[in-house]
Amino acid sequence: MSVWLTRLVLDTRHRAVRADLRDAVNLHKRVMMLVPDDLGAHARARTGVLFRLEEGRSGLSLLIQSQCRPELDRLPDGYGTAAVKDIDPLLTRLRPGLPVHYRIAANASKRLAKADGNHKAKQVVALSGSAADEWWSRKATEHGLALSSLLSTPMPTATGKAGQGQRVSHSLTRFDGLAVITDAERLRAAIVEGIGRGKSYGCGLLSLAVART
Repeated sequence: MSVWLTRLVLDTRHRAVRADLRDAVNLHKRVMMLVPDDLGAHARARTGVLFRLEEGRSGLSLLIQSQCRPELDRLPDGYGTAAVKDIDPLLTRLRPGLPVHYRIAANASKRLAKADGNHKAKQVVALSGSAADEWWSRKATEHGLALSSLLSTPMPTATGKAGQGQRVSHSLTRFDGLAVITDAERLRAAIVEGIGRGKSYGCGLLSLAVART
């Protein structure tokens, strides 16, 4: 299994780009255009598609990870400029004790506990501030990372219109910092599968870079 990482520098003057950025459901559909058709109801999970929007020196980029090489010719002409690489060498290099830089934009959230008389029981609520930091610290530990530093940055909520008048809404917090790998196998699984809720809408893609020592 190969894992591909695509950095698509978006042309924000493009009409389709602007429309996709306004609606997380549209953006999800655009990303899923890059994988084969007829994969059924769980196409995103089957192809391991995860993505994240981020600002950089080149402008606004869409970072897309998948277990199949993306079919970039399906994008509208002028949508953006893409660079694709195989990240299998990085995944193979991961080992306990290795220091890494990390970045993830995640939906830090929790489901309310069931309680008598609580009409909000089982409702998912967004976390922010120190509660979001605690959420990521716990998730990182569960997935094979011991955090050395943590910087959290609130991001715009991913919203959009789903079918039958329903709306999608996922809060986003970006977490950056340094960590040391404690369990390489769990960490590789987390990179491939994503972490947390909202994976279809720009949440959960964990990016790593080996730190210089």
